[in-house]
Amino acid sequence: MSAKTEDRKLPLIVLTSPLPAEFKDLLDGRVRVRVFKHPEPLSDDMLCRRLKGASGAVTLPSDSVTAKVFNACPALKVVANCAVGTDNVDLEAAGNLGVVVTHTPEVLTEASADAAWTLLLSIARHGVAGDRLVRRGRFKGWQPDLLLGMDLRGKVLGIVGMGRIGRAVARRAPAFGMHVVYTQRHRLKPSQESALSARFLPLDELVATADVVSLHCPLTPETHHLMDRKRLTAMKEGALLVNISRGGVVDEAALVDCLRAGHLGGAGLDVYENEPALAEGLTRIANTMLLPHIASAGRETRAAMARLAVSDCLAVIEGREPAFRVV
Repeated sequence: MSAKTEDRKLPLIVLTSPLPAEFKDLLDGRVRVRVFKHPEPLSDDMLCRRLKGASGAVTLPSDSVTAKVFNACPALKVVANCAVGTDNVDLEAAGNLGVVVTHTPEVLTEASADAAWTLLLSIARHGVAGDRLVRRGRFKGWQPDLLLGMDLRGKVLGIVGMGRIGRAVARRAPAFGMHVVYTQRHRLKPSQESALSARFLPLDELVATADVVSLHCPLTPETHHLMDRKRLTAMKEGALLVNISRGGVVDEAALVDCLRAGHLGGAGLDVYENEPALAEGLTRIANTMLLPHIASAGRETRAAMARLAVSDCLAVIEGREPAFRVV
């Protein structure tokens, strides 16, 4: 029997995009691997074609893994989503067909929290506008009223979603002298609140209280447009909004209107409602920092995410329980 024939008997894993190479030692001799290179997110039609015959798939948050994909790929045993969120995967369809879905929490917590603070600090102190001014040769020397921003000491940081990343963001707040309030469906234990120096508030009270609102909740039907026009206009005048969760949590068109009107002092975004498309006018708003969905893009972090996704994919194919199963 030829080596090629032997290879065909091995299960097939499809990677919908190239990933950092640190996981490759896991695969040798255990599975066949097919990697696709593509400049844009894969539609469900494309995934149907590319996952045909595959036992496992390692997907990105930009891949749309719908019921159509699951029904078209009966050999599929596992979808390992290389992200914390799984809003791009139809979990109900997966569960109905017995397909395991995994994700990659924990390993990206600290990198994501760093990114949230990168956005917060930049919009609080007009980092993008200042950089642009210098690069365009318009810096004429120190001026007492040039690009005055928000002093963070004594201000209130409101965290929506106190999961792993939200808590990591909160842990950094004392270094900047900020007071932390938070909201989520289930209140933390008193000992956890005490450790984070965080105070629970209902969402609408948090929105009206915080000087900075930082979003860290998953995208679900309940959280879609959680920050709608009403809540955005209820924020304090001059307040800042940071979003590294999912774009659909914010009504992006309403956000543009609130920024244009001068009600909000700025916004730092890493994710977008119709990613990669942006709401009309967003790029023309002065005090914004717009990142291309790179909150977890530390070298070590992305390597750890890839290794975890591949490891969990292999576990399911080989009949073992994955480390981070969603369904």
